[in-house]
Amino acid sequence: MYRTHTCGELRLADCGKSVTLAGWVQKVRSLGGMSFFDLRDRYGITQLVVDADAPAALREAAAQLGREFVVQVKGIVLERQSKNSKLPTGDIEIKVEALNVLNKAQTPPFTIEEVSDGGEDIRARYRYLDLRRPPLQRALALRHRLAQEVRSFLDEEGFMEIETPYLIKSTPEGARDFVVPSRMNPGCFYALPQSPQTFKQLLMVSGYDRYFQIVRCFRDEDLRADRQPEFTQIDCEMSFVEQEDVLDTFERMMRQMFKNALGVDIPAPLPRMSWYDAMDRYGSDKPDIRFGMELSDITALAHGHGFSVFDACPYVGAIAVPGCAGYTRKQTDELTEWVKRPQVGAGGLVWVKLLEDGSVKSSVDKFFAPEDLQTIARQCGASAGDLILVLCGDRRKTQTRLGVLRIEMGNRLGLRNPSVFAPLWIVDFPLLEWSEEDSRFYAMHHPFTAPKPEHEKWFYSDRKEDLERVCANAYDFVLNGTELGGGSIRIHNAQMQERMFEVLGISKEEADYKFGFIINAFKFGAPPHGGLAFGFDRVCALFGGQESIRDYIAFPKNNQGRDVMIDSPSKIDDAQMDELFLASTQQ
Repeated sequence: MYRTHTCGELRLADCGKSVTLAGWVQKVRSLGGMSFFDLRDRYGITQLVVDADAPAALREAAAQLGREFVVQVKGIVLERQSKNSKLPTGDIEIKVEALNVLNKAQTPPFTIEEVSDGGEDIRARYRYLDLRRPPLQRALALRHRLAQEVRSFLDEEGFMEIETPYLIKSTPEGARDFVVPSRMNPGCFYALPQSPQTFKQLLMVSGYDRYFQIVRCFRDEDLRADRQPEFTQIDCEMSFVEQEDVLDTFERMMRQMFKNALGVDIPAPLPRMSWYDAMDRYGSDKPDIRFGMELSDITALAHGHGFSVFDACPYVGAIAVPGCAGYTRKQTDELTEWVKRPQVGAGGLVWVKLLEDGSVKSSVDKFFAPEDLQTIARQCGASAGDLILVLCGDRRKTQTRLGVLRIEMGNRLGLRNPSVFAPLWIVDFPLLEWSEEDSRFYAMHHPFTAPKPEHEKWFYSDRKEDLERVCANAYDFVLNGTELGGGSIRIHNAQMQERMFEVLGISKEEADYKFGFIINAFKFGAPPHGGLAFGFDRVCALFGGQESIRDYIAFPKNNQGRDVMIDSPSKIDDAQMDELFLASTQQ
């Protein structure tokens, strides 16, 4: 065997044992005639020592070692004279008796340590080296543990893990599809699945009443820290269930994952909030409830004071930022410019300072008397020392902008502690979204989401106002301002599914072409069913206290959707293009 123990395994109780270790050289130090070097594997680090009285060949071999050499050593476990309390193995060292260099290594382009000196680009190019670093090893270990918790829980609950196809039919109703040309069917294309939605519903029709898989999904959309072109879902579906059954099952799953992976207890039951309340109170359908600073509707108080900006807007909203009345003019000007950025999209910002001496100062003093500003402050729940920030415009757009501003201020004030977890369910979403630009409805989730049973009378109405009132039988699991998962009770009969396509402006011919297989399947006895999918990469990142999912994916893409390590995507040669019946556009 190359090793009898790992580099993170040995302790004082092992003193006197003859052992064999193998791993990578972390660092080498020479002190007088002695050589010390640290040996690393994914389990830990062990110090090794080559004594001054060791054979000359051994001392010479140790002197030739460099960082990241792969070596095998044999020796005796000794108690360490100068102990290192920062290492689990810090009480012992190995007196080396034999050293075998298994593979030499070039000097790596960055330090492979807890904190590296390499930038993001160079570490992405040498991802296989970055993966040797402890932070990434811990991240992937956490991912592994969470996957095992998922499989263990769902197996105990009677779910079957069933794989679904990766080469499917394109149904471009949501994000853009990645398409794959078919050599055997000239001019035809597969699509990579954005989710296994239709297949898991077909499994319910097939009688597999509890299905799951930890599955790769693909969406060709703009990237950010928590989004990749290929990502992983915990995808689940259940038959003969209502919303309560689904929420109960997966709330228990998340509770087990928190407890067993992090040792954290989350509330039981989890709080629930309607989509409408979330927007009104937090300006987001994925609210971070770890801190207050809730939105206040001050429209009635803001109108009628001669300030035309407020008077012309249907909604005026505000947040009270604790302890920030001391902001300087430079700081408030910077905030004003910040909300004007395209990512926020506000036209400007009004501020009100509640000073510690009881006075009030604002950027609209010309229009509002001090007592009017104090009334607004009471509406916002603000007190002396607080800063009130005000935006106005269309109700939902302004609430969304205030929600973004609220998160920004929460970040600036250090109110979003990643080690504090505040999960909740968001329920009662609108089923449909009206697009003024296209003059049509879109499904807020997807076209297989059922309306709430008590809203079916509106769902079958021809009045736009009635359709806008319909709530979806849908739910999202939200944690710390991030949507970790979402799902719904599905449509399970052909007539309701056809009505949904009609409402969405999808013709019968188009619906038959894109979704005829599932409509027909419903005609053969589909059970009531529902489910949800968790974004597994996001789950891992938030459990690990990070916002970016990249460290929790072994080989992620960059912001341009490229893998710079293998230089992908890349061009293919003309022969391959011809085989796929594609016209060459490569220059």
